[in-house]
Amino acid sequence: MIGQLRGTLSHKGAERLIIDVGGVGYELTCPLTTLERLPAAGEQCVVSVKTYVREDQITLFGFSSLEERRLFEALTTVSGIGPRLAVACLSGLDAEALKVAIITGDARRISSVPGIGRKTADRMILELRAKLEKHFPLEAARPEAASQLSDLQSALLNLGYKPKDVDDYLSEVRPRAAELTFEELLKGALARFAF
Repeated sequence: MIGQLRGTLSHKGAERLIIDVGGVGYELTCPLTTLERLPAAGEQCVVSVKTYVREDQITLFGFSSLEERRLFEALTTVSGIGPRLAVACLSGLDAEALKVAIITGDARRISSVPGIGRKTADRMILELRAKLEKHFPLEAARPEAASQLSDLQSALLNLGYKPKDVDDYLSEVRPRAAELTFEELLKGALARFAF
């Protein structure tokens, strides 16, 4: 079973990429959020991998982090959600926003993902909330803080900052995000990236 690939990113397309590892090209299906975080074609990258085996095919799914892969695995345990729909969930909402929506019971936000209806969103909340609460404290999952961080991420990416730099900054400010306004978070980010 393949758990991680490190190599040269040789192709990056819509929900697909090919990584060249020692002359062998591995094709992976990835959420759009993962593709945004990866470098340009021709550069080195590391991708966490989930190998999905069916009787008629073997599919590799790639993720930017082990945590994102674990969320994908949790999603596929929900009745009615297969790997393709789990990828769609992680394409529609980044892993952090999806976890917050599940823990806080925000079915409306989850059902905004194409292919996820209200019943499926409710089932995801019912089946995954307890599992995620163990690994993700509720106080950090305040909807307003998560919303601010999501808006901040969008703003910084739209300003042209590198996804990796943005993710690193968001990880730093996440513990105190609920105490700060969006403007304070944005000013802090711009001050940091000015150097």
